[in-house]
Amino acid sequence: MTDQSTTVPSDAPSEGVPDKGTSGKGTSPKGEPTKVTESAHSEGTISRRRLLGTAGATGLALGTAGGAVGYAAGSSFASDPSSSSTSGEGAAPLSSLGAGEVMFHGKHQPGITTPLQARGHLVAFDLAAGAGRKEAAALLRRWSETARRLMAGEAAAQDDTGVARDAGPSSLTVTFGFGHSFFARTGLEKQRPGSLDPLPDFSSDQLDKARSNGDLWVQIGADDALVAFHALRTIQKDAGGAARVRWQMNGFNRSPGATAHPMTARNLMGQIDGTRNPKPTEPDFDERIFVPASGASGEPAWMANGSYAVVRRIRMLLDDWEQLSLKEQENVIGRRKSDGAPLSGGAKATETTAMDLEKTDSRGDLLVPINAHARISRPDQNGGAAMLRRPFSFHDGIDAKGVPDAGLLFVCWQADPLRGFVTVQRKLDRGDALSTFIRHESSGLFAVPGGAAKGEYVGQRLLEG
Repeated sequence: MTDQSTTVPSDAPSEGVPDKGTSGKGTSPKGEPTKVTESAHSEGTISRRRLLGTAGATGLALGTAGGAVGYAAGSSFASDPSSSSTSGEGAAPLSSLGAGEVMFHGKHQPGITTPLQARGHLVAFDLAAGAGRKEAAALLRRWSETARRLMAGEAAAQDDTGVARDAGPSSLTVTFGFGHSFFARTGLEKQRPGSLDPLPDFSSDQLDKARSNGDLWVQIGADDALVAFHALRTIQKDAGGAARVRWQMNGFNRSPGATAHPMTARNLMGQIDGTRNPKPTEPDFDERIFVPASGASGEPAWMANGSYAVVRRIRMLLDDWEQLSLKEQENVIGRRKSDGAPLSGGAKATETTAMDLEKTDSRGDLLVPINAHARISRPDQNGGAAMLRRPFSFHDGIDAKGVPDAGLLFVCWQADPLRGFVTVQRKLDRGDALSTFIRHESSGLFAVPGGAAKGEYVGQRLLEG
């Protein structure tokens, strides 16, 4: 966990991305096309996208609040099932939340700069015994077509379960990555990037190897739980005999429209979490987050426009945290709990007020403690190191000791994990006040190639290059 946290708020539009209830095409800040549209029939059946009905024509304007108006548009389905005909005529329009669509094809894979989604699944696979490059290529081809269809609001190509038949795309994204072990399993060791070398050990690590790493990694996110689950089950079924699930983790964020206005997300400690995340509007965003297409970085050509994802299951020791006073909690973080303003900012400070690391109180004590999380994780305290964090919270019940098994499914993106995650985590490892209240329980590092062009599948340049 660092002060450069989650990307844009889950209920706010990303810069340059059309509001989710808006009809027509657009592009995300970094070339991820987005649109809300209606598809035609396919062999006499109705796609989920057809259920968008008149969403565009009804003018579900979200205004400056993005998804914040959410269900207030009053466009959910009628309570009488007979009022919706299978021909599409007379069907009630979807709410703005269901109508959101992210395009599969693009310069970068979806799910990186896409705004936070309400539901998420992280799942790693290992190739089956005897499966190699040929089987992996066929699997990525199947997975890519499935992702394209489901993200467009269409049914799976075969044996669709119908779980999401009533929903629109709901901003579904599916993102694919390769682990360190994948390359040996497929005979592609010479194509394995140096940036994929295993992460070093950290003092806060208590890693479960069974829930770490993996040959393949899939990130699924959506603004509807059933849409996300449907994608998860379809991806798992598509694996067939080529791969088996190694581990799966399920998470959530605040739903779009849950707050009166767009705001930075809160984590399970109650802290505003996302103030200093890099923004796509910053001139060096691409340099920090994506592998350049030029090859000047020394990365293999197949990683052009890709990124590296570090995935960590971070347990929050909530019982211990909640015993602290409000002042103690704020000193651990270095920011006010109420609004995320820096402790150095004074009564009128806001979340975006610049933090003064040298400011002291009347006794000469630093207002932002020397070991405060927000101080230590700042890019200017780590040689400019930065990463785009896009996590999900998790709560998996109560463990055998009777304490909450809850925390953060930490996912961060960077062009170089050694300069990004490793640099910051080493600094945190040496004296972050928050480390007393968290525990890293699983870990993975994955090479996520650039987006697939139309007619291509993700990883094709690696597997067929």
